[in-house]
Amino acid sequence: MCFYSRLTKKAQALINRYNARIVRELELELEHPNEFNGFAFPATPVITNQDPQLILPLEWGLIPSWANDDSIKKSTLNARIETLDEKPAFRDVVKNRCLVLSDGFYEWQWLDSKGKRKRKYLITRPNDELYSYAGLWSEWINKKTGEIVKSYTIVTTEADSLMSKIHNSKKRMPIILTSKNEERWLNGQTVIDFAHPDVELIAKPTP
Repeated sequence: MCFYSRLTKKAQALINRYNARIVRELELELEHPNEFNGFAFPATPVITNQDPQLILPLEWGLIPSWANDDSIKKSTLNARIETLDEKPAFRDVVKNRCLVLSDGFYEWQWLDSKGKRKRKYLITRPNDELYSYAGLWSEWINKKTGEIVKSYTIVTTEADSLMSKIHNSKKRMPIILTSKNEERWLNGQTVIDFAHPDVELIAKPTP
């Protein structure tokens, strides 16, 4: 699972890493480090397969095109890779791929059986390098205002050996793509091929 993410890099680092241009509003937003709480439904930097050369802000919490309102987004921050084709919110957008840009996320380890005591961890790649979550995106029109809202979900999978020890309650983790896999994800390769990401992660206890 992934509900709390981080991005400390500035705009130029994203431009260099992804060889893409970035919209002006994001350039200004990235002048300072960002920590994203998914339940606040923030707009964060994303690259979609609609325009892979553009980094733009999409709202976290996928709103399907058929939704009457945006209340569903509190349940669509993450999408389980095993059931993408079954869930109504995701099955119509399995081909709407995106990269969600990040350099860290937070997870809590349960220290007792009911989770009353927890230890917070920051999960990063070596050297705090930029990376991408596998995501799906959607476009929804607010029937009351006519506003077009682009939103996304982060796809999750079974936790690996490291994350099983940290996310020891539900044992899930976001799918983190290697640089080699990013293009394959955007180009629509079968989703299940990404179910077991081979990436090195570092976990650090944090206040």
